[in-house]
Amino acid sequence: MKIIVVGATGTIGKAVTKELEARHDVIKVSQTDGDYQFDMSDEEQVDKFYNQIGNFDALVITAGKVHFGLLEQITTEQWYIGLKSKLMGQVNLVTHGLKFINDGGSFTLTSGILNQDPIKFGASAGMVNGALEGFVTAAAIEMPRGTRINIVSPTMIQEAADSYGPYFRGYIPVPASTAAQAYVKSVEGLQSGKTYRVGW
Repeated sequence: MKIIVVGATGTIGKAVTKELEARHDVIKVSQTDGDYQFDMSDEEQVDKFYNQIGNFDALVITAGKVHFGLLEQITTEQWYIGLKSKLMGQVNLVTHGLKFINDGGSFTLTSGILNQDPIKFGASAGMVNGALEGFVTAAAIEMPRGTRINIVSPTMIQEAADSYGPYFRGYIPVPASTAAQAYVKSVEGLQSGKTYRVGW
């Protein structure tokens, strides 16, 4: 299959790419590195990318920014970081990609644990994760031509513990390679409308 991994140079993205490229043709994308570079929150850049690469069989997204901060101090501009990047960036990749994805293809998005098991400073992330999971559940019943859509919700990733561990006291991290298996299940399986929870 021809598979696009957006966020391929990140911690989870690298593990997903390693797993998939053993069997498939993987196109690696990030904002600053990889085979292609673009900002997924910019619809013009998304369209330009799709027109460059043409038809594909699967899209995996492991990218997206959110703001971490105290609820009472988050500004409107900071709320919009997650809304524009992690939420609408992924939604844009799906809606704009529908005319390029092959029949029976799949989209796999990424949310996270914080909408179900919140932490201090995580209100923006929790909001965005919940919205993404709602989008996938609703979009799955309207996907055309046998295409599928799922989302992976990982707990803290072991390789990121040095950076994010202080925010996730008491959480048991999982290796990126473990999280990658959920993305593989989505891409190579037949399910749709599912949220694959990893490590919780």
